[in-house]
Amino acid sequence: MPHASELIAIIALGLVFAFIGGMLAQRLKLPPLVGYLVAGIAVGPYTPGFVGNADLAGQLAEIGVILLMFGVGLHFSIGDLMAVRAIALPGAVVQIGAATLMGLGLSLAWGWGLGAGLVFGLALSVASTVVLLRALEERGLLDSDKGRIAVGWLIVEDLAMVLTLVLLPALAGPLGGEGAAQGAGHGAAGDNLWLTLGLTLAKVAAFAGLMLAGGRRVVPWLLDQAARTGSRELFTLAVLALALGIAFGSAELFGVSFALGAFFAGMVLAESDLSHQAAADSLPLQDAFAVLFFVSVGMLFDPGILLRAPLSVLAVLGIILVGKSIAAVAIVLAFRHPLGTALTIAASLAQIGEFSFILAGLGIGLKLLPPEGRDLILAGSLLSITLNPLFFAGIDRLARALAARPGLAARFERSGAAGLPVGPDAAGRRGHAVVVGYGRVGSSIGRALEAWDLPFVVVERDRRRVEELRAAGIAAVFGDAGASGILAAADVASARLLVVASPDAHQARRLIAIAREANPGIDTLVRTHSDAERRHLEEERVGLVLMAERELGFGMALYALRSLGLSEGEARLFVDTSRAESRAAPVAETEPEQGAPELRPHREASAEP
Repeated sequence: MPHASELIAIIALGLVFAFIGGMLAQRLKLPPLVGYLVAGIAVGPYTPGFVGNADLAGQLAEIGVILLMFGVGLHFSIGDLMAVRAIALPGAVVQIGAATLMGLGLSLAWGWGLGAGLVFGLALSVASTVVLLRALEERGLLDSDKGRIAVGWLIVEDLAMVLTLVLLPALAGPLGGEGAAQGAGHGAAGDNLWLTLGLTLAKVAAFAGLMLAGGRRVVPWLLDQAARTGSRELFTLAVLALALGIAFGSAELFGVSFALGAFFAGMVLAESDLSHQAAADSLPLQDAFAVLFFVSVGMLFDPGILLRAPLSVLAVLGIILVGKSIAAVAIVLAFRHPLGTALTIAASLAQIGEFSFILAGLGIGLKLLPPEGRDLILAGSLLSITLNPLFFAGIDRLARALAARPGLAARFERSGAAGLPVGPDAAGRRGHAVVVGYGRVGSSIGRALEAWDLPFVVVERDRRRVEELRAAGIAAVFGDAGASGILAAADVASARLLVVASPDAHQARRLIAIAREANPGIDTLVRTHSDAERRHLEEERVGLVLMAERELGFGMALYALRSLGLSEGEARLFVDTSRAESRAAPVAETEPEQGAPELRPHREASAEP
């Protein structure tokens, strides 16, 4: 087959098989990424039928890596990381170290070398950005404390892997591979190690300094010039040219990886107010090449490893699912965070993905990692990503069980509640409101209560926000509301109202149970993102449960009715009636437009002037 035809064939068949595999995975309630990997296996050399050109697929995969890292850089936020740095930074470093040691020990037991063990352990230590973000988004946890910690943790892991990709070629020689220090005798390699490492770090530092000093000005300026032309094609072309051009230039001029160059390109571009449009315009191409990246990885996987070494595969899966999870739970609890947060972090990290593939490929290229190690990493990734939704489901069931037994949960979190500073100004109040969470929703409620001079106490986990509230004269308690003693510090026993402004439904159930145990007559106000959860909470006789999307729809409907000629009274009557009917109706997520035909009868029934 001519070379040009091979390129077209691998792109066309790769995308077609990936689409079929992704659709099947979606039907089976699995992440589409599993389908993409299986599609790669189908067009790989280890299965019958069409065999794609692995070299061309690898080059296409390199473009996918560049665009993936560019996307990571675009979404990298120093502010988000700093907000959770106290747990994300040490937690990620310790967890990477623990997983690497487990992988190293396993590889040494198999008779591999030190270099192979380090690459293998590092590949098992880092979770997939794609899988984690999608899992958190599907569960409405991205804006929660748990989600922010998980994302911050992942950012630290990504940065550690970027650093590893930079340093590994320089260290490959002393570790037994083909690296920059490999050459003369053993002594020469050892003597040149620090020189090689120093030169590598100097090149990276020079590139980083150039990007942070000049790139932060030049790159946004170039993007702004493209935007001023008014041409969407030129703007999109500018985004892709910057991403690929900086990645290629960094590799040619500074000897750093494509991945690091693309990461810095995205990071400096994130400084521009055009970054969101840049991300949106590059997303389709990023998704397409990311799919080809996973297909190319699947092409390298030999399914026979599942039959040749099933015990080895189970051992790898045990490190990913059990070892990393236990380490994450222990670390989070050691930093005095609640068990629910620890379990969510554990479920989020119980899989491996794109960085593991990149690292495995680099290890193979440097002759550090044996091909069997790559197959085990790919097998562990496929199985862990497939099982990750079940892992989250198990965490959800455990969280519900703990929510129904606050006393049992308090035993696990006794150490987490100990020593938490609370606000002495929160004590001694009666008939007040306890507001849990003071973000966008909680702060709106707080401003309303403050405007009418109504007493309230805020429970918030952000230490800086607590200090700001106390400086403003607002009573605030620092700590996780679900931890033992925190709601008591807010004097919930004498409160009139509990407001749960955080979107975590399981935490809301638990807080209601704790509050009612101390104060059976307390009123409750809760927010949720799930219609089914709203129904469950209403069955528990919560005072009021609001679902953001539904309330947004009612607000927009009210304005639309008034804009189209209905009086204020008519519009409000219809919206209030619809709101009441929605609370009484059974849960139905489909055909929301069925309420529209009721407009005229409601108007006729309320045709008073």
